[in-house]
Amino acid sequence: MSALFQDRREAGRLLAAAIREQLDLPQQPPPRAIVLALPRGGVEVGVEVAQALHLPLDVFVVRKLGVPGQEELAMGAIASGGLLLVQPDVLRAFAVSQDTLDAVVARERIEIERREALYRPGRGPLPLEGRTVLVVDDGMATGSTMKAAVHALRSLGNHAGRGQSAPSRIVVAVPVAARSTCAELARHVDQVVCLATPEPFHAVGAFYRSFNQTTDDEVRVLLAQAAEP
Repeated sequence: MSALFQDRREAGRLLAAAIREQLDLPQQPPPRAIVLALPRGGVEVGVEVAQALHLPLDVFVVRKLGVPGQEELAMGAIASGGLLLVQPDVLRAFAVSQDTLDAVVARERIEIERREALYRPGRGPLPLEGRTVLVVDDGMATGSTMKAAVHALRSLGNHAGRGQSAPSRIVVAVPVAARSTCAELARHVDQVVCLATPEPFHAVGAFYRSFNQTTDDEVRVLLAQAAEP
């Protein structure tokens, strides 16, 4: 299987061009759109999109809830603001007890709080109310992380969460994804922008020549640079 992108930064530049072509983004100033990247890998893509489109950049932290002993298999997800999504069929199939689920949720909630504090020290989340939000990641296989992010963003106005109202428009933007995942997400967001939907689709990293793990420090530096005037 041949790679489609050299790295996440190249994928972000190509994705920005597609977004510019396919979307009628609200005019600025003030900017009525915002890039919301899913850390960690999505931030490298998101920073290129934000720079190319002259939009502010922020993160939205989502953590997959892995089945104990098979952590790559998602039994749900938790997102910034405390939204919890579970997959009852997976819980039943692997006989995951409520106590086990609660323990995984508690651990991942601590990790979300740690990342929020680390990624933007002394800064709160950027306001989303009334804005077009471009939710960016480096790719989607099952899309469980992206689905959790979308559901959390839709529900912002319904609970305390991040202390703000929901955006007016949600656009999912990724360089590469499974075709079925894009089709499913298209039913829940205003638009999906995806550069490639190759089949068969096994792993996002297979479509990048360089797919090194993005570190917390790299995310922090990228966000700090994006926050500078």
